[in-house]
Amino acid sequence: METKLLRIAEFAKSDPKMKFTSLAHLLNEQSLIQCHHELPNKKATGVNGTTKEQYSENLKENIEDLVNRLKSKSYRPVPVRRIIFQSSIQTKKDHWEYQNMKIKLYKKALQRY
Repeated sequence: METKLLRIAEFAKSDPKMKFTSLAHLLNEQSLIQCHHELPNKKATGVNGTTKEQYSENLKENIEDLVNRLKSKSYRPVPVRRIIFQSSIQTKKDHWEYQNMKIKLYKKALQRY
């Protein structure tokens, strides 16, 4: 995995205008399972109401399905529910986002790179 990342970093440095169309090939089952374990336990449920514990019940199957859908480019994320509110401390508006577990895993994995 690291050698692929280093190679991509070399490409990006050598040609800053290069566009990468997909990094899904870097997301394998092992990395997504590790990301799942790194996610906090006591966060709010996602838009579809799934908690981390519920997703863990069939973790291997859920991750396999997610990886297959990412690699075949058939994964379509569920829309994020965003709640905008006026912060009592600040004068600007702030927001909360409710995402499903798949989006959380995907974002966590991409943050590593």
